[in-house]
Amino acid sequence: MVIATTFSRNTLFVRTFTSVLWIIQYREFTLTDLCGLRSQSLKKMLCPALLLAFLAFASCDVSHILQEQHLPYETTTSEQPPPRPYVFSYTAGRYPGHTDRQHTEVSDGSGVVRGSFSYVDPRQKVRTVDYVADKQGFHPLLSDVPPEHPTDSESVARAKDRHFQLYAKIAEQHAHPEEVPSPRETEAVAAARAKHAQLFKVIAEQHARIAAEREALLREEEEEKQHLQELEQ
Repeated sequence: MVIATTFSRNTLFVRTFTSVLWIIQYREFTLTDLCGLRSQSLKKMLCPALLLAFLAFASCDVSHILQEQHLPYETTTSEQPPPRPYVFSYTAGRYPGHTDRQHTEVSDGSGVVRGSFSYVDPRQKVRTVDYVADKQGFHPLLSDVPPEHPTDSESVARAKDRHFQLYAKIAEQHAHPEEVPSPRETEAVAAARAKHAQLFKVIAEQHARIAAEREALLREEEEEKQHLQELEQ
């Protein structure tokens, strides 16, 4: 029953939409050939057709589109590739015919790597590092464990304590420094300052006078140029 109703509504929509297209085509044809047709008559022809198309579109049943589609699916598992073990080793040196390092590594292909690396240190001593790398991380094993850091002797410890005490005392004394007043000027400095100010004033007056004279000369030259131009005209 639902399928039949949906089919009938869809058919009605198709017919109505086809009719609207035909009317629009006919309208374009008449607009091209019949120039005397007014816009008001076109509106009267087109509005009912558009209204019917809108009603037909709104009455269509689209519930089947919104329904969830349960598609069959299946899970597949791919086989793991076979393990690919490897082995490599090499020796190297700083110049041809010389060997000062050696490296060997073996892997079973499952993620576990074992290796050994040897080299000659600057003291001409062979040092070896055996390591294992697995899911838990990297685990090195050194042939020569480095020595622990030396501890301070009693004299060194006392010297450190004395140094820290002096440092704390000096820092406390200079935490709030006192304001040191600036030195007062002597009579000689005051006289030199007054002489300098007097000379500066004299030189400034001379420069002002020279600037005024230059400005007056420029003004006279400009007036002479204007006078000559008036005579030439």
